[in-house]
Amino acid sequence: MIAEIITVGDELITGHILNSNAAWLSETLLEHGVKTAYQTTVGDDIALMESAFRLALERVDLVLVTGGLGPTDDDMTKKAIVKVFQRNLVYHEEILEDIQQRYAARGIHMPAANQNQALLPQGATFLANRLGSAVGIQIEEKGTTFLALPGVPQEMKSIVTTEFLPWLAETHTGPVRLTRKVRTSGIGESALAERIDPEIPLPDGVKLAYLPHYFGVDLRLMASANDRRLAEDLIEQPQGWLKRKLGPLVYGEDSDTLESVVGALLRERGARLALAESSTAGMIAARLVDIPGSSDYLERGYVTYSDQSKVDLLHVRPTTLKKHGAVSKQCALEMAAGALDQAGVDFALSVTGIAGSASAAGPAADDSDEKPVGLTYIAVAQKQRDGTHLTAYKFLFGPDRRTNRERATAAALNLLRLAL
Repeated sequence: MIAEIITVGDELITGHILNSNAAWLSETLLEHGVKTAYQTTVGDDIALMESAFRLALERVDLVLVTGGLGPTDDDMTKKAIVKVFQRNLVYHEEILEDIQQRYAARGIHMPAANQNQALLPQGATFLANRLGSAVGIQIEEKGTTFLALPGVPQEMKSIVTTEFLPWLAETHTGPVRLTRKVRTSGIGESALAERIDPEIPLPDGVKLAYLPHYFGVDLRLMASANDRRLAEDLIEQPQGWLKRKLGPLVYGEDSDTLESVVGALLRERGARLALAESSTAGMIAARLVDIPGSSDYLERGYVTYSDQSKVDLLHVRPTTLKKHGAVSKQCALEMAAGALDQAGVDFALSVTGIAGSASAAGPAADDSDEKPVGLTYIAVAQKQRDGTHLTAYKFLFGPDRRTNRERATAAALNLLRLAL
């Protein structure tokens, strides 16, 4: 099965919104045996949308469109669909009732324009949207599946995951492409390749790809076979080999994240955590609380951006700040120790660093030869029977402010994982 993804919206063409839908859809389809051959982005113009839809229907088996299903005049996807498929719009009472109930549950009056979202092309199947009012639209014609989805990423992902993928699993037959990820942190792509490439046993039909990002490097294994069981057998050997070869560099598989793995380890130990963040300014806490149930192990977080807040809240000694500065091993250790003591927890994690300017285009005001932008110290404090165990680590990231904060967040979570 070959797919084309069409994303609709002037905001995508002009660059005002990042086109994340296409990336997520391509990866998700690939994991379910569907190869994306084309990605097309088109503005809010019915004639252009018609042209893009017709071309896609001629050259692929599956067309997925995102965007333009809202109730306002600039949402034109349905208008283009009925022209391409030459079908009238049909009113669906059950869709309108569901929308009305959603508004009523929130105590909000439903705008009259939302009634338009109960109109679907004749013969189309609607896919329930559990997060919003724009349902998915599925049309089968001449052996091709056409699927229109809302552009809001959370709503699009929900419909694909809960409605479309189960249908795909039931109806799609033929060769299977199975993917698995082995997720690593604390090592770069080149160093990882040096350890793996000469030795990894890759059976025929299995490919390995390196997918680097700010939080680590994913090793994606893809197996092609005539059925799913054979694909799973093919992929099992190299997957196990990678985990044994890389040991603690591997933090998880597939959809695991550093925060989910750290949370599971904390819960398993019955341990509580406190955070002391300076340069990351709450990023670590935000990552952790993205995981449901994080209140089981996250006790509290301190965002101590100024020197005075480090003294007041974490009891960092003024003499430490005067002698070594806020961005130092000594300060990171005292921040972690202070958070551990103040919160009365089992583990504490601290980060202090020079994040830098908003752009890598020029030098930052706080840059110096002795303490360059990207310099970061991370400390882990652990309460043990014989007292508090403290360890600090030094990192030198790069010139970009946002990237430095994201990398520091990932490094801190990974160090906590290793400590656990």
